[in-house]
Amino acid sequence: MAVVLILGSGPNVVAARNWPKAAFDRIVAINNAWQVRPDWDDLIHPEDFPENRRPTSFGPDQRRVTYKDYVPAQNALGGFVYAGGTMAFTAAYWALHTLQPDVIAMMGCDMVYPTTGATHFYGTGAADPLRPDPTLRNLEAKSARLLALGAARGCALVNLSTDQSRLVFPRATMAELHRQPVVDINRAAIDTALRAEERLGYFVASGRYWEEQDRFDTARIDQIDALWLKAVPVLQTVP
Repeated sequence: MAVVLILGSGPNVVAARNWPKAAFDRIVAINNAWQVRPDWDDLIHPEDFPENRRPTSFGPDQRRVTYKDYVPAQNALGGFVYAGGTMAFTAAYWALHTLQPDVIAMMGCDMVYPTTGATHFYGTGAADPLRPDPTLRNLEAKSARLLALGAARGCALVNLSTDQSRLVFPRATMAELHRQPVVDINRAAIDTALRAEERLGYFVASGRYWEEQDRFDTARIDQIDALWLKAVPVLQTVP
């Protein structure tokens, strides 16, 4: 069973520092999360990720995943408007499409930010998923879409965090990773949601959806988000 670990920058990601590498087939670090542990395999970041925050060198088996890699992968699974334009989702779609694992386990990707104290493992940072953005109005629905499409491909998505989370993935522990079942999905509901996406036509091949957002009707995006919440059992939500 192939297991991919995706590390975000939430404060709790430091718990992953000493997890055995042998438990995972690949470790994917998002943005600054390459600093959490040195044995990551893939670093994925957007075009505007600052140069001074990137590693100065890469090991022989480490690689950088850029927009040239993740835009086609996310487009193959519906595009950024429907999937959600933040790197936690982008990294997972890239892993689902490119690595085709049996399990994607996420840590430090809860997208819940305290009003005081550290928001990220390195201190205080910008809460990217909370910015005004037509693709990020319902993070639970976006994670439900990812969970459903993963399950349709035989991949279980789980959250290794024990904290409050915007992800609706099942929770898991390290001991359970290699026996994770794929969640039950409503295939009719998935087909309905995918057809609605296709009819709406909010696909941006370049991935630069913000350059075309004047044509997006947020009410219609909300309707599609509601369809995705019907596609899988919502296991973890926040108010």
